Amino acid sequence: MSLVRFSNQLPSMFDRFFEGDLFDWSNRNFSSTNTTLPSVNIKENPDEFKVEVAAPGFDKGDFKLELNHDVLTISSEKTLEDETKENEHFTKREFSYQSFTRSFTLPDSADGDRIDANYESGILRISIPKREESKPKPSRMIEIK
Repeated sequence: MSLVRFSNQLPSMFDRFFEGDLFDWSNRNFSSTNTTLPSVNIKENPDEFKVEVAAPGFDKGDFKLELNHDVLTISSEKTLEDETKENEHFTKREFSYQSFTRSFTLPDSADGDRIDANYESGILRISIPKREESKPKPSRMIEIK
């Protein structure tokens, strides 16, 4: 998924931000171990973009966020620990905490220097503020002289 710069055309930049990627479950949405990547929600308001990554079972220390040349990369390298006790084995094991990487190209309106993130209740929340100059200005009356 990537944010792409567009002039004031319909649909909005937000619509184009995720066009085609949101419902595309091709091979790029699977990790190298063929497990699905964490689902992502992205919201936009006049002040910021909000990214939510569904990643239950992780700790905040399991994540790595990196911004490089306006590309935000979210990754994790969680290792699966053997939780079996003596005389115990898994008949079926569906919990999957594998490594993953998701990358998003930020638009020119994003302020990469002020990105903030927190992890709570299985959701990694990332706030990407917009630059002041890119925020919509309210209409104003101009005096005619």
